[in-house]
Amino acid sequence: MSVSLRSLILLPIWISMAQIQQGGPDEKEKTTALKDLLSRIDLDELMKKDEPPLDFPDTLEGFEYAFNEKGQLRHIKTGEPFVFNYREDLHRWNQKRYEALGEEGYGVIVLNPNENYIEVEKPKIPVQSSSDSSDEPAEKRERKDKVSKETKKRRDFYEKYRNPQREKEMMQLYIRENGSPEEHAVYVWDHFIAQSAAEKVFFVAHSYGGLAFVELMIQREADVKSKVAAVALTDSVHNVWHQEAGKTIREWMRENCCNWVSSSEPLDTSVESMLPDCPRVSAGTDRHELTSWKSFPSIFKFFTEASEAKNSSPKPALTRRSHRIKHEEL
Repeated sequence: MSVSLRSLILLPIWISMAQIQQGGPDEKEKTTALKDLLSRIDLDELMKKDEPPLDFPDTLEGFEYAFNEKGQLRHIKTGEPFVFNYREDLHRWNQKRYEALGEEGYGVIVLNPNENYIEVEKPKIPVQSSSDSSDEPAEKRERKDKVSKETKKRRDFYEKYRNPQREKEMMQLYIRENGSPEEHAVYVWDHFIAQSAAEKVFFVAHSYGGLAFVELMIQREADVKSKVAAVALTDSVHNVWHQEAGKTIREWMRENCCNWVSSSEPLDTSVESMLPDCPRVSAGTDRHELTSWKSFPSIFKFFTEASEAKNSSPKPALTRRSHRIKHEEL
């Protein structure tokens, strides 16, 4: 059984403390001196002396880990999930290893701006009844009020019968600065992505999300170009003409984006486009809602090529251009 250095040092101290606590008031001075000694011991320094060097790999593969087809982090050789306690009784070293590996990991932000509002009950505006006239006799007003209440009761019953799920009249309150998908994309970029330490950002934008991304580029062109390594669009409904995307944006999209569209052709088969922006290839399905799922293998390969190109060259667009040519050759 292995015993760490800090165990050898702290165990006698713990025994001494127990012995002193059992003594009388005459031991108070010794207790104070021992507490002073303990306060001077740097536990971090003791832990450092008993642990291996904090020398970790620079890549995920160096840790012998990789993401499988389901996006799960698994050991390359054993196929097991990540193990935090790689070395027993060395929590600090394990934590540093975890942090080093995390630097090579991925952060995911999911934008779903389809329901960017909350529903609240619509406030009722009181309507003054004509029966409030002071000229009418009290008996007549009471009779009118009774008829009015019966009419309202029948109307409410009818509305509930016609739409039982909507007993109350509701109204939509949109989230501040997120009243539309386009506003939501810009808000998330400004408050989260732009302020993150990430140097390589990858987008997967489905359907209207592609339009929101183009709008983001129009409003934050320089920032997006500096952080985003590649963009995978899936059956995107963007239109660079209607959205008035400039020439520099269209050129950047041609080199850094690819649109996997619904098509009965095999995955990655080139599909003609009328727009002068990014290449279009088949998602391997003609169902709009399945284009992201069906094209994931090709999308992650596209991202891997873009990441490697950015690591090895200041002009990653050349590699992504070859990716596009490869699609066209298919």
